[in-house]
Amino acid sequence: MDLSLSEPQRMLQESAHSLMERRAPRSKIIELQRSELGYEAETWRMIAQLGWLGLLIPESYGGGGGSLTDAAVLFEEFGRGPLPGPFFSSGVLSALVLLEAGSEEQRRHYLPAIARGEQIFSVAITEPGRSWGPQGVALAAERQGGCYRLSGTKLFVSDAVAATHLIVAVRTGPALDATCLMVVDKAIRGVSTRPLGGFLGWQAEVVFDNVEISPEGLLVMSENAGWAVLSRAMQRALPILCAYQVGSSQAIFEMSVDYSQTRIQFGVPIGRFQRVQDHIIRLVNNLDAARWTTWEAIWKLDRERPAAASVHLAKAVTAEAHIEACNAAHEVHAGIGSSLEYGLVPHTQLSRSLFNYLGDPKWHKRQMATALEW
Repeated sequence: MDLSLSEPQRMLQESAHSLMERRAPRSKIIELQRSELGYEAETWRMIAQLGWLGLLIPESYGGGGGSLTDAAVLFEEFGRGPLPGPFFSSGVLSALVLLEAGSEEQRRHYLPAIARGEQIFSVAITEPGRSWGPQGVALAAERQGGCYRLSGTKLFVSDAVAATHLIVAVRTGPALDATCLMVVDKAIRGVSTRPLGGFLGWQAEVVFDNVEISPEGLLVMSENAGWAVLSRAMQRALPILCAYQVGSSQAIFEMSVDYSQTRIQFGVPIGRFQRVQDHIIRLVNNLDAARWTTWEAIWKLDRERPAAASVHLAKAVTAEAHIEACNAAHEVHAGIGSSLEYGLVPHTQLSRSLFNYLGDPKWHKRQMATALEW
């Protein structure tokens, strides 16, 4: 398994690293933490012009036609910020769902706009008081005349405030797999969003109050098979999310090592103390676990090898490792690590926000076991 990067991928990595240094220094990340949208319009336009919002979208739909490895290289650099914004929600997860489920007309209508950054998509799946999985989709799409009507709530919808469109998982019948996906223009009457605070980053509650959706809003390939479509799209999207978390873990490792070498206590750098070294070793172990499970999954997917078990393993390991790495970093830094201005807190918030996103580790471990039985 050769995980070395090609020359174009190394150039992409360098370009992304340079952009992060110029457009997303620590002070800017902290500023964005306080904003409701969580991204800067100028940086969004710049990344769109570079073609990075459409990296996974085929050239025939106005994208770059890149591989998952290309996207992982990019998102690992974004994670080092961590650069917030709907880059994953729109350019990765939503784009992959549309490629899986959309008709040719729907793809040609939405995907070029996503690649250009003109439209921002987010996927609304989870609901209050319900578990992850198809059984957790209860929002009913009621057929009235020639339209559908939605009334209910979706919770923890990432980047919902910034989004112009939502891909909504809805229920069409009592059977477990009786779900479908609908594209909802967030500007239509009856759709409202409320940002959620705390450790949840730019996640929001979305309320649908008797929202009318025309038949054109139904993603045709998802009728009564919405969860199967989501699963196929998520299998390709999850390792990119994991790469983002790997970049975050790498950044806090470098912060912790630097701090341990420059913070003097009792006349010596604190990195000389065994307990501090223990925390850094714990951080390294979690970073490496996340990195190698993530890149193994990406390697398999890009080579069209069976990858379901590896993808679920990567998500389970990375979600847990990211939190543990942040915990270890806070042990190294002690009090200063809790200062927002220092820059460790955004990574810690991110690790908590993404722990349950698109399925918690327990759920992915069960899915991994099922895949291995196959």
